[in-house]
Amino acid sequence: MKVLRALAITGMVLAAGITSSQALATDVRHSTPGLNGYDPVAYFTDARPMRGSGYHVTVHDGVTYAFANEEHKKLFTANPQKYLPAYGGYCAYGVAVGKKFVVDPEAWKVVDGVLYLNLDKGIQDKWQKDIPGYIKKANANWSDIKDKAPGDL
Repeated sequence: MKVLRALAITGMVLAAGITSSQALATDVRHSTPGLNGYDPVAYFTDARPMRGSGYHVTVHDGVTYAFANEEHKKLFTANPQKYLPAYGGYCAYGVAVGKKFVVDPEAWKVVDGVLYLNLDKGIQDKWQKDIPGYIKKANANWSDIKDKAPGDL
């Protein structure tokens, strides 16, 4: 009898989880965290990437950002533009060559107060050989590609 009751409870919990996840899945913007869940403020205040916490989140322009602590969340909400990564969070090198690549939040650099991310450490090494040149190219390309889907480039 206890086994049947446990199975019934497990089934109800699974059904509730599936139903609620389907409801949340309709708006992907709020279920996919910006910066893959990394804290955008930490790159500036701690000079290193830090994973955010589900206890400290905010939504900006339809993207959910997570923060390591409440102080970082307050700094971000007071001035999001100061902490948002360049090129909508896409790879700076990728944008320089006219593409949108998903990034590794551990491959980053702050240049002149702007957070730039890269696809991976290998691309970051290439990007760092001519940062000013790649930023100039990316800035020129961004207006043409910012509203295009990555797969269309």
